[in-house]
Amino acid sequence: MPPSERPLLQPRLRRLSNHVIDLIAAGEVVERPAAALKEIVENALDAGATRIEVALLNGGCDRIEVSDNGCGMSPDDLVMAVERHCTSKLSDETLTHIVTLGFRGEALPSIGATARLTLTSRQHDADTAWTLRLEGGALTPPSPAAGAPGTRVVVEDLFFATPARRKFLKSARVEGSHAEGVMRRLALSAPHCAMRFTLDERPVFDFPVQSVIERVQAVLGESESLIALDETRNGLHLSGFICGPAATRSTAASQFLVVNNRPVADPLMRTAIRVAYRPVIEPGRHPVLALHLRLPHDRVDVNVHPSKTELRFAEEADVRGLMIGAMQRALGHGAGEAGVRMRFAAPARQAIHYPPPDPVSLTSGFIAAHSAMAGLGAPAALSPKSDIQGFAEGLGSFEPATRPSMEPDPIQRTSFPLGAPVAQVFDTYILAVGQDGDLILVDQHAAHERLTHEKLLAQYTSGSLKAQRLLLPEVIDLPPGQAGRLLEWKTALEALGLEIESFGGGSVLLRTMPVLLQGGDGVSLLRDLSEELTADPDLVPGDSAALERRIDAVIARMACHGSIRAGRRLQQDEMSALLRQMEQTPRANTCSHGRPTWLRLGRDELEKLFGRIR
Repeated sequence: MPPSERPLLQPRLRRLSNHVIDLIAAGEVVERPAAALKEIVENALDAGATRIEVALLNGGCDRIEVSDNGCGMSPDDLVMAVERHCTSKLSDETLTHIVTLGFRGEALPSIGATARLTLTSRQHDADTAWTLRLEGGALTPPSPAAGAPGTRVVVEDLFFATPARRKFLKSARVEGSHAEGVMRRLALSAPHCAMRFTLDERPVFDFPVQSVIERVQAVLGESESLIALDETRNGLHLSGFICGPAATRSTAASQFLVVNNRPVADPLMRTAIRVAYRPVIEPGRHPVLALHLRLPHDRVDVNVHPSKTELRFAEEADVRGLMIGAMQRALGHGAGEAGVRMRFAAPARQAIHYPPPDPVSLTSGFIAAHSAMAGLGAPAALSPKSDIQGFAEGLGSFEPATRPSMEPDPIQRTSFPLGAPVAQVFDTYILAVGQDGDLILVDQHAAHERLTHEKLLAQYTSGSLKAQRLLLPEVIDLPPGQAGRLLEWKTALEALGLEIESFGGGSVLLRTMPVLLQGGDGVSLLRDLSEELTADPDLVPGDSAALERRIDAVIARMACHGSIRAGRRLQQDEMSALLRQMEQTPRANTCSHGRPTWLRLGRDELEKLFGRIR
């Protein structure tokens, strides 16, 4: 029957029963076992617990048991705890000064509406404990029971009252993984509380009461690459630890964010992390970190979603700016200040702080070669013999007849983070010996790419980037669409030292190159830039904000085409100068594409490789 011919039905309004209301609310609050676990453990922390033990069976679908040594509850408190919208955690009704993790009064009633819930609690000055049961919304009044001071919560047969919801749960392994993630976030937010977590009678972790750094190391599984943050701006305080670009993961599961002691997964904060790390890690990788943001309670709204993991900030720009700036400053140190190690389970070492290198120590040999290929200062004249014969021969072997042995400079070895160079392998990798005899390997192209990138960026930012006119302009043939797209950015590219003009059809004429890229491959550079700009049609030349977001990537591409290539032989003084410049250059631990520029192998790592220790 067509809609126009259907009889008009008058809908009748009716009041939903309390049981249906509870089931609807439960769908928002108790999405899966991990969500129920989160609410129960947060209640334990709000109750002042200093020891929490959690045990799950079948990923929490069959049983969740949480025991704590908090303040406990009286029989009357137990009854109110399972009534909707009953809470002890709000001091007023403004919702502007919430200092507890829970406050909505929905968790326990929602769990009891869909599962078999048992609460056993005893106050510290009480003679006995009391127990209460709530099964599918049906309440059994409190009765005396045996129990230690604190509260024990048992949830069995989650979603037995809503079979349709249970069908959508994942496997026990997946649900257990989500529960473990919840517990690790809560453990990180409360280092003052000992936490034990078991899954199907298998211990997953057992953290004692710890300091913040100890708990961070235990949760992240990182020790050597941690970089401390502690910055304040406009009433916001950001503290915690981030890992350098060498410690990344394929997902964001190792990013732990806490706001006013509350674990969160806020999209604004995650975006700030992506922006801060974008220049130093490979696309598709995610950094490892644990950050705690503290701010006045009236400047953040936690009542956005029943899960309370998303927030609304009163000054989003301040939060974003503080996070991006603090992380970029922490990541902006020179190479060697934060170790980049091969991934072996070696014991942690005491960090060694070296004095900054003296810029005067840069050798004339490297300055000459570096100037000739990258335009640093006044280019020095290189003879055909030193320029061609000195670098053209490949590394055939380590025999003295073809490659004299190098002795590490003892001053460089003991005074600088990256030590002293001793050899070059495959005319691509520099081998150096650091303090304590560590073996340091440097990718010369990746390292020089970062040096060039930072110099270009600094000159562009200060407006002092100089261009040099080519003796013979380069003609680049491009597909018509790419040529037109490149010419749309003519003004922006001129600010980067690249002067181009149309040469008819799909051809573009390149007239100038940045001085720093003197000798670089301008043809390949413009082809790459044209492809990238064509692949991003939403980027508009007149959008200055979009250009600023893109400029670092454009400079990275330019640096790649203007750096020392793999396969070029370097003299020992040139290698030394490269290492010293890496130590002085921000973000020099990784290249412009996020790959590491250097690695360190200590005695433990080498002996593991040779099977001496396990």
